[in-house]
Amino acid sequence: MKYLSLFLVAALTIVTIGCQTSESHDEGMEDHAAESGNENHEGEHEWMSLFDGESMDQWRGYKQEEMPEGWIIDDGAMYASIPAGGMDIVTRETFTSFAFEFEWKVEENGNSGVMWHVDEAAGDYPWMTGPEYQLLDDAGFNDGMIGKNSAASDYDVTAPSEAVTRPAMEWNQARIVVDGANVQHWLNGVMVVEYDKNSDDHQARVAASKWKDYATYGTTSTGHIAIQGDHGAVWFKELRIKRLD
Repeated sequence: MKYLSLFLVAALTIVTIGCQTSESHDEGMEDHAAESGNENHEGEHEWMSLFDGESMDQWRGYKQEEMPEGWIIDDGAMYASIPAGGMDIVTRETFTSFAFEFEWKVEENGNSGVMWHVDEAAGDYPWMTGPEYQLLDDAGFNDGMIGKNSAASDYDVTAPSEAVTRPAMEWNQARIVVDGANVQHWLNGVMVVEYDKNSDDHQARVAASKWKDYATYGTTSTGHIAIQGDHGAVWFKELRIKRLD
């Protein structure tokens, strides 16, 4: 009986320790998931650099085979130096669901934008298919007031929830997440726009915007990332993307 009792105590101790270890591991995973948000989803793929400060090989002109001559590399940044027609550029690859991060700055009164799901076969300009993350010197427009054309807006559709853009010629950190129909706009660490592309609310906003007469706008589900280069001097660096599909 003495040895049987010792055996039972030892077995019970092992089971107890095992349960505690398992619970600690599970709690740690839950904490990590809560802290990282959708990072677990994003972790299924590797980040891909779209500009390393030295080469623009991942890009080409919209409906062109090469980069427009007006785009140059300026101190490690992609720079649209001659804003004019034919300066819009697109990624050579296409993307469906993704997280896209980049830094940007514009000159005083500067204006540009980043679009996605762009289909070159559907129109003469990227904005004819791709929704736009607006880039703007907010202080130079609308008396600095927030509107649906402010920096980080879903351009002319949904205004950012708050103003977190930095002054002209200061770098801003942007993040665009497109996960199926869900879209998020982040600016300087703050999520300022979120919408479901297929929702009644979003469709009503589009119908009340300048895009109401463009039947192809927002209808594509995959395509190129595009950058507007014909609205003023704009700089980009640290561009990287991660597929979510």
